[in-house]
Amino acid sequence: MSGAEVSVVGGAEERVRRWRMVLGGEADGTGCVLAGADAGMDGVLGALYGGGGGGRKGAGERSAGLGGSAPNVARWLGDIRTYFPSSVVQVMQRDAIQRLGLSALLLEPEMLEAVEPDVHLVGTLLSLNKAMPETTRETARAVVRKVVEQLEKRLASRTRATLTGALDRSARVSRPRHADIDWDRTVRANLKNYLPEYRTVVPERLIGYGRAAQSVKKEVILCIDQSGSMAASVVYASVFGAVLASMRSIATRLVVFDTAVVDLTEQLDDPVDVLFGTQLGGGTDINRALAYCQSKITRPADTVVVLISDLYEGGIRNEMLKRVAAMKGAGVEFVTLLALSDEGAPAYDREHAAALAALGAPAFACTPDLFPDVMAAALEKRPLPGPVPVP
Repeated sequence: MSGAEVSVVGGAEERVRRWRMVLGGEADGTGCVLAGADAGMDGVLGALYGGGGGGRKGAGERSAGLGGSAPNVARWLGDIRTYFPSSVVQVMQRDAIQRLGLSALLLEPEMLEAVEPDVHLVGTLLSLNKAMPETTRETARAVVRKVVEQLEKRLASRTRATLTGALDRSARVSRPRHADIDWDRTVRANLKNYLPEYRTVVPERLIGYGRAAQSVKKEVILCIDQSGSMAASVVYASVFGAVLASMRSIATRLVVFDTAVVDLTEQLDDPVDVLFGTQLGGGTDINRALAYCQSKITRPADTVVVLISDLYEGGIRNEMLKRVAAMKGAGVEFVTLLALSDEGAPAYDREHAAALAALGAPAFACTPDLFPDVMAAALEKRPLPGPVPVP
């Protein structure tokens, strides 16, 4: 057999193997028998998605299951780490929780120690918070803290740098007092006015630092919908809240709500405490939450309110819109984020989003990486980046 013929045969066998892995089950028609790592990978896929180790129950009907016991699930969690990268493991864990109803097993410490922590797992743990036994709580906090630290490492530096620049620009004034002149920037801005014969620069435009005595330049209120669909947004918002609170030139308030309103500002030094102070699920009363936020505004022109919600309002719609209009009229920068996550386009109430857009408060989904730019624009009262997905 020539080299070309060997290559063709080998390629055909590889295609059959791949089809066998995709189709799953022993009666898939490929005639391919898996061995070694392929058989192990097929087994863990079959346990979750059917086929493979589960075989077929009937014509076109696949079986799936992990035995419904903690030892079986813990073993499966270890196996998928063997065969797949972390990003795929996280997707499979999420699917297992949704497809096979494994939430209750996450209340066992040995289970939590076996999982790959990610934002979605944190959301699931928070939804189980009230049912969590004390023996599991510390393990759950450790899992949540690991995810929070990963997010802070990814997001904190850029957020601080972006917002510090925005605050610096917004604080500069064009007619500063002598003591407030930023001479370095003033000289650079007036280099075109250099007079060689006098070897000097004529400062036609003065740039100042702003009022140096004003220790807090801006106030930010994060108002977060903690209904079950907003789990990932709650996690990211809590991390960003802690980052903002660490900046001396921003006074940050964090408010979460369903049908009740809870102010978690005092816990902002530790986003894990913030997260365990939330209660995912329940109804939604945006109007009530905005009423509370409105009562805390002392300097409207220097305040940014960020509402993070899918806008499925269970309260009084017209009152909600009136409150937004009143805040906008007083000079508040009002931002509505339909989601703060990497999950793509969210489901949201289009009618309410359109009504907010008509008030000059457009609603849009925002990724965590875009959030610093959104906040910088709001602090500087510039047009917000990002698309506005309203009809």
